[in-house]
Amino acid sequence: MVDKDSDPKVKENLDITDELIAERRTSTKMPEDMIPWMAKTIEFIDSKMLLSGKIIMWITIPLIYAMIHEVIGRHFFNRPTLWSFDISRMLAGALFMLGAAYTLSKGIHIRADFLYRNWTVKNQARVDLFLYLLFFIPGFLVFFYVSFDYAYTSICGRSNLEECLGGKVRIQRAMDTTWMPIMWPLKSCMPIGAFLLLVQGFSEILKTYYAFVKGRWP
Repeated sequence: MVDKDSDPKVKENLDITDELIAERRTSTKMPEDMIPWMAKTIEFIDSKMLLSGKIIMWITIPLIYAMIHEVIGRHFFNRPTLWSFDISRMLAGALFMLGAAYTLSKGIHIRADFLYRNWTVKNQARVDLFLYLLFFIPGFLVFFYVSFDYAYTSICGRSNLEECLGGKVRIQRAMDTTWMPIMWPLKSCMPIGAFLLLVQGFSEILKTYYAFVKGRWP
């Protein structure tokens, strides 16, 4: 049996292109030949997204607790809960939306690499830059606008801003479960997540521009 870790020939033949694409950015430090304002902007944004990722990851703890509590209560004590399903899906949704920008900063979103990985760096950057400018930024601007109204409605109903600030609020609750949880904490994650993605998208545009000009990823 051949040891893949010790045989250099096996290492040379292994296709690790996907891993290189997914993990091409392991540091927030940019190359020295990058334009200073671009490097500082990227380093600032990526460092803040790294911080946000470290904070948001703690959502997994109450998420795991809710699921374990439900499984143990339901299967061992015949005491299912009203709240665990709602809490778990809300926390999972919040984790997905709030952690998306950090995931983008690390380049580990799922993508169709079977074509992309065989292109030159300049072609990869050209396609990425085109898609960011044509679809990503406009799409998430629209999503931010829509989700902001979505979150606002969950707090104030259809009241205007003055009525909302004056205390005339109509808190929205989920109507598809008997627990009927308040929805604004979850729905507020949508515009926040969209905003973070827009900010990180600007960082990605600068990186793709550098790759297009220099022929290598920062």
